[in-house]
Formats: sequence, C-alpha cells, structure tokens
Amino acid sequence: MTGPASEGAAATVRPMMLADLPAVLRIETRVFANPWSSTTFENLLGRVSAGAVLWVAERDGVVAGYAVLWCILDQGELANIAVAPESQGRGYAVKLLEHALDDARERGVTSVFLEVRRSNERAADLYRGFGFEEVGVRRAYYSAPLEDARVMRWSV
Repeated sequence: MTGPASEGAAATVRPMMLADLPAVLRIETRVFANPWSSTTFENLLGRVSAGAVLWVAERDGVVAGYAVLWCILDQGELANIAVAPESQGRGYAVKLLEHALDDARERGVTSVFLEVRRSNERAADLYRGFGFEEVGVRRAYYSAPLEDARVMRWSV
C-alpha cells in the first residue's frame, strides 16, 4: 500500500513521554470540544500502577496521534484516542487501536469499553471494524454540543 493511507501503517507506536505533551495537547485541543488538561495527562503518565497506558503514533519524529487505555483486572476502557486533523484518514487511528487492543489482550483484558459521540459515525465505523458492538447509550454525556454517547464494547 502506498499513499496517504499507508502513513499510519509506517508509523511507530511507542509509550507517551512528558516531552510529547505539547504535541499531544495541540491535537487534544483541536479534536475535542472539552479537551483534557496538561495536568490530566501528567497525572496519568506519573501513575505507573494506576492501570493507565498512554501511547503516541509518530512518523518522522512528528506525533500524529495518541491513545489512552485503562486496564483494571479483565476490563479495559479506551479513554481517549485522537489523531491530528491533518493526519486523519491516513491509518494512524487504526495503528493506535490495533496496538491498544493487542496490549489489552496481553494484560488479560477480555472486554474493552469506550464512549463515542452519537454523531461520530467515522469513529463508530472504525470501532465496528475491530469488532466493537454498541451495548448502550449515555444520555447527554457530551457537552459543547450536548449529545448522547454510544457505549461500545470489544470482547476477546
């Protein structure tokens, strides 16, 4: 495969570091209406035993996206996944999601949950492609704008 869609396939997924935060926060504030703060990321990065794992996808030294997964016993939650707007549709989300689910399996996780805006069909289609199923709705879960969340689950 060549072209834009192959960029993500050629990306490296590695653990997020404090030095990545400026790039991660630039993506976070451009992609989400209610972005996480620098302190949230710093706290997660500093809590090795909290079950949170954070990664970035980078190519040629540029962070194009990131993911955050929480694992507790046999359950996980994909808490956050985002790709810079200029890098969307190029395979980075696929690479990050593959990595997150592989890591979850290695940790003995049998189910991963996530929430996604009802209107975000592109993301919901990505998750369905990995075997996620819609298992519920959280009413008025998101603000700016107010919107329901689909609750989706992936199982081993």
